Amino acid sequence: MSNRTFAVIGYPLGHTMSPPIHKRLFELADKPFSYETLEIHPTLLDEMIPRLQKLDGFNITIPHKLAILPYLSHITPAAQRYGAVNCVSCDEQGNMTGYNTDVDGFLRSIEPFCCDFTKPVCIAGAGGAGRMFAIEAARKGAPVTIAVRSPQGSAAAVKEDILRQCPNARVEVQSFQELEAGDVPYELLANATPVGMYPKAGSSPVSARLLRRCRCVFDAVYNPTRTRLLELAEESGCQTAGGMSMLVWQAVTAHEIWDHSSYRQQDILQLIDDMIAQVDQQFGGTK
Repeated sequence: MSNRTFAVIGYPLGHTMSPPIHKRLFELADKPFSYETLEIHPTLLDEMIPRLQKLDGFNITIPHKLAILPYLSHITPAAQRYGAVNCVSCDEQGNMTGYNTDVDGFLRSIEPFCCDFTKPVCIAGAGGAGRMFAIEAARKGAPVTIAVRSPQGSAAAVKEDILRQCPNARVEVQSFQELEAGDVPYELLANATPVGMYPKAGSSPVSARLLRRCRCVFDAVYNPTRTRLLELAEESGCQTAGGMSMLVWQAVTAHEIWDHSSYRQQDILQLIDDMIAQVDQQFGGTK
């Protein structure tokens, strides 16, 4: 088996979880491949492309998810849909294909919820992740509420984008105040805001009162691993999943793309637990 090389690129990378996750996935698949961290300043991406083309594949995080697009030979429908790439595979000729595995990470994280997408879904936030969550919920047929601080901001553009892709979608934009004052029960609430993220942990984008109207709650934040939102959701009787699940599952999808690897469900669930423990140890849990 030839030695293949992979990496994660971004700037700054700081305490990225990508290396330990991917190294474990290579071990589980019994593939002795290497995975490195390449911190690339935005102004240096162009001159780094020849080096990236020599890799077998790489993951991408901020700020290169959009900047990489002009260098790709092909991008998949999901990557086109979201205009962002977080995973690239390279062939022997240096051609690069871009994928969006974040969406797979999200969908595989909420799969255990067995959501009924004929019922309303609430998405908190209208940035890149919020747009993705909202579009996927609409594509599955759910009535979607996008909750933001200012309904006149980016959420209006997200609504237009959803209706362009799904003309029959039912989408509304509300302020968090309007959301809290309502009485709609939600099948799923997905948080795509940074509220509650380390080092400003301890806050929740929504109240316990609202969470009592939700059956399932997903929080894209993975540090802390148990956010205030997840604590309140569990106390309210909701099924919950955190951002580490999405982070690991999107990495699993990358390995399926790169090497057609397959994994046992229990091994991936153990990996998620191990990465949660690692973050808690490194950052002191929910401090």
